[in-house]
Amino acid sequence: MTDQSQTPAVAAEETRLLPSDEILKGLIEPFADASWATSAGQDVVTLPADQLRAFGESALQGGFELLSDVTAVDWLSRQPRFDVVVNLVSLQHRRRLRIIVQTDSDIPSLVTVWPGANYAEREAFDMFGINFVDHPDLTRILMPDEWEGYPLRKDFAVGSVPVQFKASHKVR
Repeated sequence: MTDQSQTPAVAAEETRLLPSDEILKGLIEPFADASWATSAGQDVVTLPADQLRAFGESALQGGFELLSDVTAVDWLSRQPRFDVVVNLVSLQHRRRLRIIVQTDSDIPSLVTVWPGANYAEREAFDMFGINFVDHPDLTRILMPDEWEGYPLRKDFAVGSVPVQFKASHKVR
């Protein structure tokens, strides 16, 4: 008689989808919780927040030398609520890689891996309230320091800010 509690885990490992491309396969394979897909011709890796920095270090060693963007998506009714999206470019291999991490608030900073992540992480903090743990200067970058709330969250009230127009401008 076999232990049936282990059967699904073995089956999941056997059916794990990995890219046929050796560069991506070598990058993704060590991260058991990472999943891979393609979207509009671009490779997308989804992984847990606690693996982001280690995956980033591996990606840098694997030739993804440019972090082009860090942004977020607010899925108001989903748990975890946010997708943090990291876009990487490998000039050496002429390819892009998108990393998606689902989180409710805290995620490791990538500034130690790619210093260029600094301002993009600050913007995601400023607009969505995502806390990048170990970021060297996680302060507002677009909104005034005294601003309350996070303007790109879907539950942010936008109707209370009056819009001012110049009186001298006439519409014909």
